[in-house]
Amino acid sequence: MKTAMTRRRDNAFDAAAARARCKRYRRRILDMSQNVTALHIGGAFSCTEIVDCIYNELMRPGVRGGKSPDTFLMSKGHGCMIQYVILEDLGILTKADLDAYCTPKGRLGTHPDYGNPGIEASTGALGHGLSMVVGMALAERGRGTNGIIYTVLSDGEVQEGSTWEAVLMASSLKLTNIVAFVDNNDLQSLGRTSQTHPSFYPLATKFEAFGWETAEIDGHDPAAAHAAVTGRSGTKPLMVCAKTVKGKGVSYMENVPVWHYRSPNKAEYAQALRELEAQ
Repeated sequence: MKTAMTRRRDNAFDAAAARARCKRYRRRILDMSQNVTALHIGGAFSCTEIVDCIYNELMRPGVRGGKSPDTFLMSKGHGCMIQYVILEDLGILTKADLDAYCTPKGRLGTHPDYGNPGIEASTGALGHGLSMVVGMALAERGRGTNGIIYTVLSDGEVQEGSTWEAVLMASSLKLTNIVAFVDNNDLQSLGRTSQTHPSFYPLATKFEAFGWETAEIDGHDPAAAHAAVTGRSGTKPLMVCAKTVKGKGVSYMENVPVWHYRSPNKAEYAQALRELEAQ
């Protein structure tokens, strides 16, 4: 199942428009947070600019409003809130879908479920997503369609052995139609990656050693994300190591582990809205 794309873009990158979309998406997630006791808000805010760039700037639109030849898989399943709001913005999910998030009558849960519109795989058992991406990319090549498979991984799941097996296989098979981002916010659910796994860094050189093309960017700079992908050589799979901030955009959430899975109370919600509007 390909994701239907309803927008067409020219070759010019509009950073101001991207930032406006991301502010709107964060506001929508905040609104949803008031309907549930907890949600993965910090990790969604850290990859907002990345996922926006993939959907709205990089994935090719379908012919005559049809399905994109490209595919997006959210390997970092707990970041799916940003995917949900973008799919709503594109008309693939409905307002009712998002308003019923994590309710008995709703179909959207805390992690993506295959079968829901726009969702390519059930993810969130971290470390499995890139393996599925490798299979998808290989199938695209086998069909002769060569659609690009985009994915976003968490830095936590890059610690999984299955991720590195997929990294090795992708380069060995010369799957040049894989574009992956690592949302490197340096926070796992309870602590900093740099403290629990100091040998994790430098990250980009490890992917290079496994045969990938790499780029290192500020993950909250939409123009940098766009340039990293559009400027790639295309001779190897691409891994973009994006330095991000968990809870980006809301001061009391930024780099605070508790916001891995929590909803703001009324006062915190009001403050978050004020901060977003001031940006």
